[in-house]
Amino acid sequence: MKALAWHGKRDVRVDTVPDPKIEEPTDAIIRVTTTGLCGSDLHLYELLGPFLDEGDILGHEPMGIVEEVGSGVTTLQQGDRVVIPFQISCGACYMCSQDLQTQCETTQVRDHGMGAALFGFSKLYGQVAGGQAEYLRVPQAQYTHIKVPEEGASLSDDRFVYLSDVLPTAWQSVEYAGIPEGGSLTVLGLGPIGDMASRIAKHRGHRVIAVDLVPERLQRARNNGVEVLDMREHKKLGDTIREMTDGRGTDSVIDAVGMEAHGSPFGKIAHQMTGLLPDAIAAKMMETAG
Repeated sequence: MKALAWHGKRDVRVDTVPDPKIEEPTDAIIRVTTTGLCGSDLHLYELLGPFLDEGDILGHEPMGIVEEVGSGVTTLQQGDRVVIPFQISCGACYMCSQDLQTQCETTQVRDHGMGAALFGFSKLYGQVAGGQAEYLRVPQAQYTHIKVPEEGASLSDDRFVYLSDVLPTAWQSVEYAGIPEGGSLTVLGLGPIGDMASRIAKHRGHRVIAVDLVPERLQRARNNGVEVLDMREHKKLGDTIREMTDGRGTDSVIDAVGMEAHGSPFGKIAHQMTGLLPDAIAAKMMETAG
């Protein structure tokens, strides 16, 4: 099959690699029909080389058709159309029972002190082959899937693929923000996460003030009824937002600015300096300092 593989910093290629196979009774194989690119893939492209091996398959936002299931998977059958979440979770452990699937005790990567294993995201998260490929092995497939309902059969993948990562991330950010009923929210950054978070908060009845510097992003949010601030025109954002909110500021803030955002010179310098270190030293530094 064809798959997107990591070969080094800023070096990813479409390679021909062996098709995945059932390895455990709880596995399934899906034929990928749509797969997304995520801003966090830039961490792999730029920085996380010390935790990657050449040939590692990237990608964690796939959906597709079930081709084969292991003997322990009773919730799926061949032909089912499924979205595959970023994290791999069993659905039966204590953490999963508390709806903390990203800390699944069955797939936790304890060697690195991390949470649940993730698709296509380095040794830090289990070094599981990712979904930017023609086929994907899904561990813990009895739970690690979102089945597309029958009434969605005629709808395109675009209606569902965002359930793999970006939409739940944005929804949960609004949950964690703890906005009071009828309250207000500032969203910093209108990339995919920030844009979706602003729309979700608006949908839930909150006043939303969103900040960015990209004209197209600002206009998109404006079209969705969100109040926007172009940070190029407001040098003291805090003062401006307080003026808009009777001196109090908004009830909550979501920081949706990615690590690799343009205009973050100190972050860029830190990345570049880390990239010059030997892998063993860089890995230890990143695990310790983040």
